[in-house]
Amino acid sequence: MAERNSRVTSWGVLVVALGASLWAVDAPIRKPLTDVLPATSIVFAEHLFLALYSLPMVIAARRVFSQLRLSGWLALLAIAWGGSGLATVLFTQAFKVGNPTTAILLQKLQPMIAVLLAALILKERLPRLYWPCFAVALVGAYLVSFGRQALEPFWRLPQDRVLTAVLAVSAAALWGGSTVFGRYLLHGISFPTLAAARFLFALPFLAALAAVQGVFTTTFEVGLAQEPVRLFILALVPGLLAMLIYYLGLSRTRASYATLAELSYPAAAVIVNWFALDARVDAVQVLGFVLLWSAITALTWIPSPRPAAEAQPVTT
Repeated sequence: MAERNSRVTSWGVLVVALGASLWAVDAPIRKPLTDVLPATSIVFAEHLFLALYSLPMVIAARRVFSQLRLSGWLALLAIAWGGSGLATVLFTQAFKVGNPTTAILLQKLQPMIAVLLAALILKERLPRLYWPCFAVALVGAYLVSFGRQALEPFWRLPQDRVLTAVLAVSAAALWGGSTVFGRYLLHGISFPTLAAARFLFALPFLAALAAVQGVFTTTFEVGLAQEPVRLFILALVPGLLAMLIYYLGLSRTRASYATLAELSYPAAAVIVNWFALDARVDAVQVLGFVLLWSAITALTWIPSPRPAAEAQPVTT
């Protein structure tokens, strides 16, 4: 613990906020792409650009991967295929179907899901106030999803809003699982290396998914041929650059402070999407987000119970 505290710096919170703010430029780039490309093609092309970073990193760290246990490889594939691959496809489809700001706000469910999965998979003890916070977060997520129509009977709710919520929450669940498996793998792999492996090993999954959906050639003939600049910026800025800056700051600040700094992402996204995409939210959705964020903040500041067991090494 002393070593961790010695790495905390005053600028860590600002760096987390900067990295999180860069995620806000994702929607103005991703949403227009959904008008000309299927979601799978966008994410596949995105990862082809990310391979320019990830391939050299994985080759340089090949000794680490050669020593991974079977459990480590399974965790890595879960992160790559579930978190970097399928979750991003679902999130992109949510942008295509409905309001991208709603999808972004619903991503704040991710920490709640990660804590629950950590209890189930890593055998970490749940904080004693987890379930009350989780209930408040679910109410907030419901209000975010449906706004002023939240009191309508379920069968009268707009289908596009229902589908957007299902897609966004499914993506949040997969990203929450990736967080848990990532914490397991970080016992033996550095974050830049793990991020590179996440991107690179997602490529075969995305290529197969594109082939099954019949959009493999579309990725190259339409995506990379007609929209290479936007796809490259999407991969570079809200993708790679924002993530590396965010985790640099996260390694230099406390998790409770980082949760507050992460608020810069939805706050910036609401403003950017409002002006760039005319994607507006009503007062009830804002209230829902306040409930959701408050529940997560309360959970973050509650002292965490000690793990039930020491983490096992991921390499031989």
